[in-house]
Order: sequence, then C-alpha cells, then structure tokens
Amino acid sequence: MAKVFGEIDDHLREWIARQALFFIATAPAGPGGHVNVSPKGPIGSFAVLGPRRVAYLDAHGSGSETIAHLRENGRICVMFCAFEGPPRILRLHGRGEAVIAGDPRFDELLEAGAFEDPSIPEARRSIVHVDVERVGDSCGYGVPLMGFEGLRDHHALSSAKSLRTKGADGYLRHQRERGARSLDGLPAQEPEA
Repeated sequence: MAKVFGEIDDHLREWIARQALFFIATAPAGPGGHVNVSPKGPIGSFAVLGPRRVAYLDAHGSGSETIAHLRENGRICVMFCAFEGPPRILRLHGRGEAVIAGDPRFDELLEAGAFEDPSIPEARRSIVHVDVERVGDSCGYGVPLMGFEGLRDHHALSSAKSLRTKGADGYLRHQRERGARSLDGLPAQEPEA
C-alpha cells in the first residue's frame, strides 16, 4: 500500500491541511548522539510552498535539537498521521535549514507561508525551510483513531509571562542562551553577544 509520489500535489496539500499536527525528526551525523522527534502545531504553522518545498514557523521551546541537527547535516523528515478518517502516514524526507528570526530571509518566508502563529510573535525562533527529496506514504494501520479537542494556549501564556517579567531583551537573551547548544553539544542558536 505504500506509495512514493513525485511531488506534493493539490490532493496531498489538502490532506496535510486537514491534519491536527505534524512531527519533525532529525539526528546528528555519525553513530552517536540523540535522535530527536518533536510534535509541532497547529497545522496552520506548516505551509506547502511548492511541489517540493515546505516550511514551518518554529517557536522557542525547551530545546534546539532540530536547529542544531540541521546546521550540522541538513537531514529532516516531516511526518503526518491521520488520527481521523482513513488510515495514512505521509512522510516528507529532505534537506532543511532553520532560517533564524532576524535573517533577512525570515520575513520573506513568513509572508510566503502565511503561517498561523504557534505562540506569540516574540516567541518566533525560526522558519524551518525544507527542500523535499522524497514524498511517501504508508498504511497508518497502527495509528489510533483520536478526536481533536482543541489547541493548548500554554506556550503563548508562558512566553507572554516570560516577556513581561524579563522584558524583550531579557526574554530573547534567555531563549538564545538556553537554545545555544543541543543535548549533544552541537551549536544551534548563537547566544547574544
């Protein structure tokens, strides 16, 4: 039942838009280090920019594994699972780059993606841009049926509180210091000079 597609066509684009969330997987080069898988959402923070180009708006979080892995080797997999309707898993394998907020390309990608913000604007860390090399699906028979109850507002509330208590410069400095390196010590975000 698995199928490889030549590109992300309109049918796949519409299917992606109906999913509740997506997952990102990256890993450091070589045999050591920690593989990382992160759930991301809302689905509106993900955009199909072309038949073989996608991007998502990334917010500051508890780690920076994806950014560090992409800086090191660029490998990334984006996965979607159908938790409602017919079973299906769709994977987009490719090469990615985290375009950090402040990079001139960030605003261009932000406009092109017309993303739904996963938090507050000050929490925007990067836009992960992916050149898709392989589009493939699989059966998804092992994915449970689950209902969507709604989005959580915890990230936005926590970020807004941190912004209020630390101020804009302190908030950004804290996020950069906290996200400077991956679990394995790979460079991710540059700490503020």
